[in-house]
Amino acid sequence: MFPRWHILSGLIFTLLFWIVFPQTAWYNIALIVFASVLIDFDHYMCAVWDTKKWSLFKAFEYHERLMKIELKEKRKRIFRKGDFHIFHTIEFHALVLAVGLIFNPFLYTFTGMLFHSLIDLVDLSIRGELYRREFFLTNWIRRKIKAKMVHKIIFPKK
Repeated sequence: MFPRWHILSGLIFTLLFWIVFPQTAWYNIALIVFASVLIDFDHYMCAVWDTKKWSLFKAFEYHERLMKIELKEKRKRIFRKGDFHIFHTIEFHALVLAVGLIFNPFLYTFTGMLFHSLIDLVDLSIRGELYRREFFLTNWIRRKIKAKMVHKIIFPKK
């Protein structure tokens, strides 16, 4: 989903949240808005990692290129995982929730993150691209370790 839609949907969700829970302090409402948008910072981190460029515009270009590649692969029936987004994992959500049980503002952060992730799930499902997202940090680590082991077997050092 494009950032503008996450911003808009995050604002609408937060407004509805505030209507339902009017006693919520403005700074906690702000946490929900920021968390519902800034969770996508991991997309920017992936772009910086791959391009070695810190420009936000270069990050947008990077993701536009990726979308074109993904579309071509999908047409050819090639289904592979996309970039790994650590802030979108179940483990990261669980960590923020656990901290939220101790430090209340993190519950509002978790609420914004959870809303964002649910919107992502709906969007990915509608586009038939749910397979692209890795939802578990542990699965990603396991796949990386397995890939390194296979690489060592195929290309042993001499």
